[in-house]
Amino acid sequence: MSALPQPSPGSALDAPELRDSTPVETDGVGPEQLGPERFSNRELSWLEFGARLLELAEDGRLPLLERVKFLAIFSEGLDEFFQVRVAGLKDQVEAGVRARSPDGLRPTEALRAIASRVRQLVERQSRAFVDHILPALSQAGITLCEWASLSSDDRDFLVDVFERQIFPVLTPLSVDPGHPFPYISNLSLNLIVRVGDPVSGEERVARVKVPPLLPRFVMLPDGERFVPLEQIIASQLRKLFPDMMIGEHYAFRVTRNADLALEEDEADDLLSAVEMELRRRRFGRAVRLEVAAEMSDDMRDMLMRELDLEPDDTYATDAPLDLGGLWAVYALDRPDLHEEAWAPMTPPPLANAGNEPADLFAVLRERDVLVHHPYDSFTTSVEAFITQAAADPDVLAIKQTLYRTSGDSPIVASLIAAAESGKQVAAVVELKARFDEQANILWARALEEAGVHVVYGLVGLKTHSKAALVVRREADGIRRYCHLGTGNYNPRTARQYEDMGLLSSDPDLGADVGDLFNFLTGYSRNVSYRKLIVAPLSLRTRILELIEAEAAAGPDGHIAIKVNGLTDPEVVDALYRASAAGVPIELVVRGVCCLRPGVPGLSETITVRSVVGRFLEHSRIYRFGGVGRPLTLLLGSSDLMERNLDRRIELLFPITDAELQARVLEVMELVLADDTNAWMLGPDGHWARVPCTAGLSVQRRLQELARDRARRRREPEPIAVQAV
Repeated sequence: MSALPQPSPGSALDAPELRDSTPVETDGVGPEQLGPERFSNRELSWLEFGARLLELAEDGRLPLLERVKFLAIFSEGLDEFFQVRVAGLKDQVEAGVRARSPDGLRPTEALRAIASRVRQLVERQSRAFVDHILPALSQAGITLCEWASLSSDDRDFLVDVFERQIFPVLTPLSVDPGHPFPYISNLSLNLIVRVGDPVSGEERVARVKVPPLLPRFVMLPDGERFVPLEQIIASQLRKLFPDMMIGEHYAFRVTRNADLALEEDEADDLLSAVEMELRRRRFGRAVRLEVAAEMSDDMRDMLMRELDLEPDDTYATDAPLDLGGLWAVYALDRPDLHEEAWAPMTPPPLANAGNEPADLFAVLRERDVLVHHPYDSFTTSVEAFITQAAADPDVLAIKQTLYRTSGDSPIVASLIAAAESGKQVAAVVELKARFDEQANILWARALEEAGVHVVYGLVGLKTHSKAALVVRREADGIRRYCHLGTGNYNPRTARQYEDMGLLSSDPDLGADVGDLFNFLTGYSRNVSYRKLIVAPLSLRTRILELIEAEAAAGPDGHIAIKVNGLTDPEVVDALYRASAAGVPIELVVRGVCCLRPGVPGLSETITVRSVVGRFLEHSRIYRFGGVGRPLTLLLGSSDLMERNLDRRIELLFPITDAELQARVLEVMELVLADDTNAWMLGPDGHWARVPCTAGLSVQRRLQELARDRARRRREPEPIAVQAV
C-alpha cells in the first residue's frame, strides 16, 4: 500500500502553500491510518480564503468601490486572524506545547509557515492598492492624496482641521529615563518620531497615537479627495514638539492577543467575568508589528525590542497601514462605482395588498414560511414577527437568543416594549460573541432595566443558535410560533450576509424550542428533542450517522453540504469513508477547509468549492439522500468545526415541506453551478477560480428569483372568459 507523504516540517515551512498530495491506494485501510497528510492546515487554509478576497480586489470586472470593499474586508480579517489564531499559537509556544495539530505541524512550524504566507499576501495587498486601486480611483475622480502633493489652499484647509479637531486630542509621549516606552494599544495607528534638542543636541524618540475615533481619511472640501490622517499629523509635528528638531518619523501599528478566555472559577458572575476579561484584552501580548516600508532599521529594531517581537512578527508595506479604513471610501455616494442597489423583497406569503403588514400569526397557522436574506426582507419577516408579537395583547411570552445584533435594533426595542407591557420576555445574550462583547453588555443591560429576563449564556459554551419563540393565547388554546435561522438577529448584517430561516407554528418545533430555552435559562438535562438537533448534545452524533447512512448506500447515496468552515477531523474522516464507498459528495465551504478533495483512493468523489461575492455566504445547508432515496434536509447555525460541535449551543432544524425543500435545493443547485464568483479546491490544497463559461452568478440569479416571486404576487390573476 502506498501512503500519503508523512508530515515534513521542512516542506511546510520552505513553501507556504499546503503540501502536495500523491495517489494513495487504501487497500481497505481507513483514513485514520493514512496520517496527518490527509488534512490541510487550518490557519493556512484561512489565509487562502484571504487570497480569494484579494483576487476579487484585483478583479477589474467588478465595480471599483466593490474592489475597495474587498481590500477592507481582507485587512479586517487579517487583524482578527492575528488577534485570535496567531495569538493562540503563540500561547501554545509560550506554554511549551509541542504536540502536532491534525495536519502534522507543531505550533512553531505553523507560525513560520503563516509568517511566510502572510508576507506574500501583504505584498499582494500593497500592490493591489498602490498599482491598481489608487490609479483607478484617481481616474474616477477619487484621489487619496499625499501631503506633499497638496496645494497651499488644501494645506491651509487641513491645518485648520488639525488645529480645531485633531491637535486638542493628541498626546505626544517621549521615551527617556523618566518616561519608559509607552503601552501601545491593540490595533492603534501610531507615529514614531525622532526629536532633537537644538541646544543640548540630545535626541529622544516619541510616540504619537493617531486618534482612533477620528476619520481614518480626512476629506477635502471637494468631497472626492482624501488625505490619510497620519500624514496630516506628521506635517504638524512641530506644533506637538515646539522648538525641537523633528527628525525621521514613520507610521506603525501593533496587533495584540485579543482572544477572550474565562477561567471556570471566574464564572460565578459571567457578566463581571467578561467585563474583567475585556479589560485584560487591552493589555494582551503583542503578536504583530506593521510598519511603513521606508522605516529605518534602527527604528524597526527598537520597536521590536520594546514590544518583544521577532523579525517574523514584523510586516512592512508600501500601502497605508490599516486599510480597513477604506470603508470610508467605500461609503462614498457614487452609484456608478458600486453594485446596483438591492432592495430586499417581502416574502410573498407575508405580503398584503397595499402597505398594511400581513397578520403573520394567521399566515403561520396555515403554512411554514422560508425566508432567504438579503433576497427576502429581514424587516418585513423576522423583525415583523417580533414586532407583531410585542404589540399583540394575546401574546403571553417571547423568548429569543441574541448573539450579535445592533444596539438600535428594532428587535431589541420590541423586546423592551413587550416587557414593559407585562409580557414574559426572556433573552439569552451571548456575552462571549468575539469582538461584540462590550456592545452586548451595553444593550443587555438596557433589556434588564426594562424588565426582560436576561440570561448571559452558559459557562464553557457559547450560545450560537438562532432561535425565537412566541407563546400566544388563541381560541383553541396556547400555540407556539417560532423562528429558526442560520444568521444573527442583526438588521445591518441581514442586508450583507446570505442567510436562511424558517417561520413556523409546527407544534413539535415549538415544543422543542421551548425545551431549548428551558435548558438555556433553567437547570435541565433534557436531551430529548422531537425535531431539533442540538449541539453539543447530539449534533455531532447525528451528522456522523447521516454520513454513515449514505456511505452504506454507496454510489446511490448523495451528500451536499454548505458551511462556512470544515475542520473537524472526525467529520472529515467520515466523509473520506463515504467517498471510499463511492458516495458523490458536493461541499461548499466559504472559508477554512481542512479536507482534501479529489485525492485518488481517499476522496475521489468529493468536490469542494467556495463562493465569495457581493454578499457574504453564511447559511448552513445539509442535504443527505434524495436521489431515489429518502431526503433529509437541514438548515441551522452550525459549521463542521470542533468549536461548533463540542463547545457551542448550536441547532439544526429540518425542512420537510415539499415546496420549501424545493426552494432550498434550488439554492444548492445554483451555488454548485456558479461560475462567476466560485473557486474549486484541488487535492494539493490550492484554490483555482472556476472558469466562467455560462456566466452564472448565484447571487444575481437569486435576486432575479426574488423579484419574480414578488412580481407574481402583485400581478392580478387572469380572469377566465367563457366563450359565448
